[in-house]
Amino acid sequence: MPDAVVIGAGPNGLVAANLLADAGWSVDVVEEQPEPGGAVRHDRGVDPRFVNDLFSSFYPLAAASPVLSGLRLQDHGLRWSHAPRVLAHPLSDGRCAVLDRRIDATAASLDTFHDGDGAAWRRLHEIWEGLRPDLLDALFTPFPPLRAGTRLAVRLRAAGGLRLARTLLLPVRRMGAEEFGGDGGRLLLAGNALHADLAPEAAGSGGFGWLMSMLGQTYGFPVPAGGAGALTDALVRRLRSRGGTLRCGLRVDRVVVRDGRAVGVRTADGGTLTARRAVLADVSVPALYGELVEREHLPAQLLADLERFEWDFATFKVDWALDGPVPWRAEPAARAGTVHLADGLDELTRFAAQIAMRQIPDRPFCLFGQMTTADPARSPHGTESAWAYTHVPHEVVSDAGDEDLTGAWDPKEQEIMADRVERQVERFAPGFRALIRARRVLAPPTLQALDGNLRDGAINGGTAGIHQQLVFRPLPGTGRPETPVRGLFLASAGAHPGGGVHGAPGANAARAALRRNRAPGLAGLQRALTHRDRAGHAQPT
Repeated sequence: MPDAVVIGAGPNGLVAANLLADAGWSVDVVEEQPEPGGAVRHDRGVDPRFVNDLFSSFYPLAAASPVLSGLRLQDHGLRWSHAPRVLAHPLSDGRCAVLDRRIDATAASLDTFHDGDGAAWRRLHEIWEGLRPDLLDALFTPFPPLRAGTRLAVRLRAAGGLRLARTLLLPVRRMGAEEFGGDGGRLLLAGNALHADLAPEAAGSGGFGWLMSMLGQTYGFPVPAGGAGALTDALVRRLRSRGGTLRCGLRVDRVVVRDGRAVGVRTADGGTLTARRAVLADVSVPALYGELVEREHLPAQLLADLERFEWDFATFKVDWALDGPVPWRAEPAARAGTVHLADGLDELTRFAAQIAMRQIPDRPFCLFGQMTTADPARSPHGTESAWAYTHVPHEVVSDAGDEDLTGAWDPKEQEIMADRVERQVERFAPGFRALIRARRVLAPPTLQALDGNLRDGAINGGTAGIHQQLVFRPLPGTGRPETPVRGLFLASAGAHPGGGVHGAPGANAARAALRRNRAPGLAGLQRALTHRDRAGHAQPT
């Protein structure tokens, strides 16, 4: 009988399992899919010579995460790779805003849009550098982050106090207008805000866009060398080196609760896995409280709040094998790993408004990934492994593109939408479509089938809107990994601090489980975090 059963082998589940194993617990991880990784996987399904990431690709939060750095995954085979430039946002007139890890290069790019905007970017970066250590500590620890939060409050006061707090809570359209005279800096902030489901007019989108932009400025948008799954492989190797067990192709359909305490799980094949100390669930919030735990074990208020849970946008993705580099009209985009495709801030607003009205956008804002540019091992020399994803409504009432898409996402609709995405790329890269050797379409139902946590491809575990963050995540009054069922902990992106590959929800759940079993678990965790690991390397706290 293991000390803990972890449901789900996504990055958060694997991080949780590793930390429990470091503390001396025996751990079984159970995964529904035939392979581990959740939304951190790759394959060669488009063309055998091309590596394509199935879901996520670029990992600035992983690079910044003290949780992942503490695991020393480089000792288990993980290597990071960077594109020459972090991000580009080209416009149809040939101008292009560039985010580069060299701040001088970023500033110079923004000055081409408006003289002085480079200095404005430097000022935002100076604020980031002052806040960064305590901001990241507060972001990656359970809510409320008392010690880090106290230190952060002091730094916030020194950096401008309420005026700075106001700036970070602004909609990104307003923040960009206050900070920059030209379009370049505004586009970098707004495009990064739409990495989540935050429209340019949404409260707090300015702070999120600033955070993602500054992460890119400091850490870049790195990719695992060889494919996204290399990060998963390192987590799995580390776990197995510490005695952890991973079972794939086995679905959990019930958390077993006795006398108000989680004591194990029931699997779809009729089996039962008993947990001596805890069950940790790297699953979506609706799946945990709406499917895995029987309603009789949950408070009525939680079930009522669950009816108000909001997903982030649904996702539509296309993968390509390209016979050559993307022929961008704006040359700076050719060396960027990530490219944002929308012809200005108003087009971003229009895109988000169409989704809000439950329309499939006619000119979809696309995040475009140039994976061979970021990691030359992804495809043969002179070619490009690429993808683009955009967002669509979960429930569709009309098609803004007048092609009668309904959101059924049958094969015909998938092809129509993929063509629409390609036309959007072609606006900024004439001749793109002539380079396509092969493509693969991952529509919302396909993404969900490949990872049950991604409802219609929603990649954030729930909206990043301020009404479902901090103490409101995943439901009002929570904000922590503990659940109403003793011994059951939420370890997915549904928990604070939310989506992104950084491992914090899994780490928070593991630490919460250890606190509830203080002897000898907590002492073991402290040893694992402060002393040397088995390879003889110092483990940072």
